Formats: sequence, structure tokens, C-alpha cells
Amino acid sequence: MRSIWTGSIGFGLVSIPIKLFSAVQETRLDLDMLDSRDHAHIKFQRVNENTKKEVPYDKIVKGYKCDDEYVIIEDADFEAAAPEKSKVIEIENFVDIAAVNPMYYETSYYTAPATKKNKAYALLIAALKKSGKAGLARFVLRSTESLCVIYPVDHALVVTRIRFAQQISERDELDLDEKVEVSKKELDMGLALINQYTEPMDLTKYKDEYHGELLKIIEQKAKGKRPTIKKLKPKAAKSDDLYDQLMNSLTAKKGA
Repeated sequence: MRSIWTGSIGFGLVSIPIKLFSAVQETRLDLDMLDSRDHAHIKFQRVNENTKKEVPYDKIVKGYKCDDEYVIIEDADFEAAAPEKSKVIEIENFVDIAAVNPMYYETSYYTAPATKKNKAYALLIAALKKSGKAGLARFVLRSTESLCVIYPVDHALVVTRIRFAQQISERDELDLDEKVEVSKKELDMGLALINQYTEPMDLTKYKDEYHGELLKIIEQKAKGKRPTIKKLKPKAAKSDDLYDQLMNSLTAKKGA
């Protein structure tokens, strides 16, 4: 596995040299874009809007428009903006991991100590497990500052990027009706339904079934066969009454 970032985790006055590795694998099918007329591959070119000629990748720079003029930003400028965050994931404080709203989560990375048998790395894992806490930190990856939580998974420290609060949209425009009342009888039935469907968390039993089915269709078409399209039959409620729907749901679950 190739590391994507090398630096350290700052823990008080303790510095833990680490390497960062992607912990996420994409399952999307690699689909090419083709011309529908002859199935020729579509190429995307980086074209200079003035000369209309293609620009080599090594001649492309990044710029920020300021007063109708572009200021060119170089790699050194990104690091100069926050040199310490480009090399150190500095833990600023510790939080209860359960207090982080799931909508803030982005993507996760494994870490590994730069040297084997790193006692500080092992200590941080043990302390986080014992306390039930996670470290909250900021660092810069690919010229973007990220907020993250650091927590142990088995014998590894995991860094999960989370969104800043300013990135979460306000709910004011949803036009939610906060005055809808639910009766005690309906609430009790809803809780009973939740309890009936509750089981220990085991994400390994959930697979990406969609792409498997899509591959079957691709294989059928490759053999000249026309795939069978299943007609979706929406679940029809036997009653318009919410309590009756909950009761029927409970009965259906028991009979499953």
C-alpha cells in the first residue's frame, strides 16, 4: 500500500512520525465516455482559450483572480500558508466520538508509524481506547485544510476528515412543520418497530449489490442478449392510518 502523506501526529509535546494511507476503495464501475454514433472514445483536452491549442500538463499553473488579474499560486505558497499543518496533524483537544454528527464525516485514512515498535503510537492507541475519546485536529492535505478526528481501530490509528460547521447548510429553508403531534400510542408502536428491527452492527453483511447486477447486465449485452428489466412494485399500505401501518409492519416482521 502506497502512502499518500508523510508527517507526524502532534500529541502535547509528543511527536509521532506517521505515514497516511487511503482506507477507502471505490466500487464504482470504470465507464468510458463514447460517441454514440461510432463508439469512439471521447477525449478531454486542456485548451488555451486564447490560442485554442492544447496545453501540456506541466505548463498548467493555478491562479486566483484578483481585480481582473490572476495571481499565480505555487506549491511553496500553499505550504507557506500553514507550514506546520502541512507536516503535522496537531491534536488540539479530545472529544467523545459519539458527539460528532455523522453528517460531518467525509473520508478516512489509515496511519502507520514511520518506524516499527513506536511506543508513542502504541500509547496513543491505548489511551484513546481506555478513555473512549478521539483526538480533534486540523491538517493540510492536497492544498486543502481539513478538520479531522483521530481514533483507534484495532491496532491502527485512523484519521477521518470531517467537515467544518460552516460547510453544513442551514435547515431554515426546508420549511419543516415542527408542530406535528404524535400520539403516545403511535410513539410506543414506533419504538416497538425499531426494537424489532434492532440488531448488532455488522456492516460486513451488506454488499454493493447494485454494481454486481449492473455487471450482469453488461455481460448479457456483451453476449448479444437483451437484459430483463424487473418492474418495481411499490409497497402498498393496507390502511391510511399510521397506527395500522405500524401494526401491520410489526406483524409482517414477525412472519418474516
